Amino acid sequence: MVVRSYDDEMQYIERINDHCWRIKKGFQPNMNVEGVFYVNSHLEKLMFEELRNSCRPGMIGGFLPGVKQIANVAALPGIVGRSVGLPDVHSGYGFAIGNMAAFDMEDPMSVVSPGGVGFDINCGVRLIRTNLFEEDVQPVKEQLAQSLFDHIPVGVGSKGIIPMNARDLDEALEMGMDWSLREGYVWAEDKEHCEEYGRMLNADPSVVSTRAKKRGLPQLGTLGAGNHYAEIQVVDEIYDKFAASKMGIDAKGQVVLMIHCGSRGFGHQVATDALVSMEKAMKRDKIEVNDRQLACARINSKEGKEYLSGMAAAANFAWVNRSSMTFLARQAFAKMFNLTPDDLDMHVIYDVSHNIAKMEEHIVDGKRKRLLVHRKGSTRAFPPHHPLIPVDYQLTGQPVLIGGTMGTCSYVLTGTEQGMQETFGSTCHGAGRAISRAKSRRNLDFQDVLDKLASKGISVRVASPKLVMEEAPESYKNVTDVVDTCQAAGISKKTMKLRPIAVIKG
Repeated sequence: MVVRSYDDEMQYIERINDHCWRIKKGFQPNMNVEGVFYVNSHLEKLMFEELRNSCRPGMIGGFLPGVKQIANVAALPGIVGRSVGLPDVHSGYGFAIGNMAAFDMEDPMSVVSPGGVGFDINCGVRLIRTNLFEEDVQPVKEQLAQSLFDHIPVGVGSKGIIPMNARDLDEALEMGMDWSLREGYVWAEDKEHCEEYGRMLNADPSVVSTRAKKRGLPQLGTLGAGNHYAEIQVVDEIYDKFAASKMGIDAKGQVVLMIHCGSRGFGHQVATDALVSMEKAMKRDKIEVNDRQLACARINSKEGKEYLSGMAAAANFAWVNRSSMTFLARQAFAKMFNLTPDDLDMHVIYDVSHNIAKMEEHIVDGKRKRLLVHRKGSTRAFPPHHPLIPVDYQLTGQPVLIGGTMGTCSYVLTGTEQGMQETFGSTCHGAGRAISRAKSRRNLDFQDVLDKLASKGISVRVASPKLVMEEAPESYKNVTDVVDTCQAAGISKKTMKLRPIAVIKG
């Protein structure tokens, strides 16, 4: 294989404007559409550095650079519009993380690719408001952090405390948050403020392997490890008072709780099983891809349909998981302040997914089309008046929850009409890694990271010291750069900034 020089590669990449670059057809073989990625001046350096490094002679191993992955996705059968990289984009398995792509469901050649969803299916973020203010929490912050850590099982092998048997699990996989509601773990209005109302209707537990169910059974209601967290945050800035008030946020200093996690080992196994079956389907249907990590199947094939039903079951698992942790967090707060969760106004502001594939209707070349939209490390961001967002947010647009890194700020955005037109109603999902986990462990000392967080007044409860290095702020892009790029590009709009005061991690 001939490695092109960096200058040759750059012939195919051109700047559209201050925050957007185009990847022309021909950059990678067989591109059906162009690629595009959104970056500002800080973020573009990281993108091009990754590409430059891959052009060095003798470079082998690791993932392809993000720009190449965006272009390889543009070569998949049935893709429409453009293969889109959001500002937090970085290389991942098959698709880049922060890559979004839509496929025409009427085209018999169109594919679904597990690499376009990721291994942690329906990894997502939930934001819960309270009527507490920072001055109410500061005197008991350490005890509250410990109480949350005690209530919510965390860490790699953590076991859930929600009673489950095999039949319960099947029902939860099929019903999603409707199961949580029936069992008394959520409030009825929690569902209203959740993407898909917390339930994908095409879920079918019968297509899921016994191994996946075995992995998932003990893990419901657990935070897990990696970049997952529960974080007590304070509203630091309000940029859009009207949107914030619709979310129940009235003033700076108000305390909220953010929960970031997904489908745990269950979703990972669903993805792994699908990749195995799709490799066979590709041989049978003679599907050619640029990167074998982009294993895929025709949407209407047996493998495609089974993956979508299994993925929906994993998505429902993740919503039940976040709902179970909401229940545990409400208990922890109620115990600490000796008030009911209702008295504390612990309502869900919103719950969004950022690793999912969904059937949606969009306008393509002036025609309404049914598309399968893959969002991997990318968040749905629908505009005001969209029929699929809750009544409460019809005038503001859908809330978009952007988690920062451990010890840095997070943001709430809203969707825009421009995003609908340019990115199929998608925006960023978080900060996005800047350096690998292995490099973070080599370069950082966990005590230094903890000391730095303590100096900022952030309480930390963590199950594994190794994880602290991997998830340190230095390992990630600057989340403010990412969010500001989305705002400048018009694909989403800033509502508020949240500052952490306590972090619970695996």
